[in-house]
Amino acid sequence: MDDLFAKPKPAAPKALSVTQLCRRIKNVVEIEVGELWIEGEVSNLKKQASGHWYFSLKDDGAQIQCAMFGARKRSGHEALEDGSLVRVFAEVSVYAGQGDLQARFEALKRKLHAEGLFDAERKKPIPKFPRVVGIITSDTGAAIRDILNVLGRRAPWVQPVLFPVRVQGKGAEFEIAKAIEKMGNPEKFGYPRCDVMIVGRGGGSIEDLWNFNEEVVARAIAACPIPIISAVGHEIDFTISDFVADLRAPTPSAAAELAVPDGEEL
Repeated sequence: MDDLFAKPKPAAPKALSVTQLCRRIKNVVEIEVGELWIEGEVSNLKKQASGHWYFSLKDDGAQIQCAMFGARKRSGHEALEDGSLVRVFAEVSVYAGQGDLQARFEALKRKLHAEGLFDAERKKPIPKFPRVVGIITSDTGAAIRDILNVLGRRAPWVQPVLFPVRVQGKGAEFEIAKAIEKMGNPEKFGYPRCDVMIVGRGGGSIEDLWNFNEEVVARAIAACPIPIISAVGHEIDFTISDFVADLRAPTPSAAAELAVPDGEEL
């Protein structure tokens, strides 16, 4: 017979996979450290035929690995020689060794960053009191339920407008991009004009989230005249869409909270 008054057994602590840990470290480093000047001595300089240079920067206490992509096109590259003391401006990151997808992610991230698509100056402010909130996500996933629950609780006067799309699988990125284009130009396509849009999905592996790392989605977000909150995956997940969007939310529920005020606090 079960003892109804016995203390429940504590739940086993949730463990991260190696991939999740590496992604969390990478995200923390990129957000909290980001771009900065660093000084050190160059060693192990390797100039590849591809035009990319790889080297270490070291001092008496430590060393870090560095990569300079398209090195000969960059100002000051001629100062890089083994044994030289240099100051370089760099973006700090962590390479997690996730293969081809991670390499594609980093390549597109560098490309769009160089074009200025991540710049704070181009990001549009999120309206404080929206009346209409557009939602681009699956109509069957947990994300839409979470978003609608939060919107209904915090701001029941707000009108949610759902544009259902596939958020996973071959070609889903084109559906997402087309939905952003249509909701960004609503009069042209017969949709109500939204004050702000939420674009996202629930969590998953890097493969599951990959459609939000495609260039066509990033450019659709960048071109949209309506402010967009990106809400892809869980807190540890970062996609290209997050960097391009006007605001990044760690989860779909958090995106809804960022989109509308809490009516009870007004």
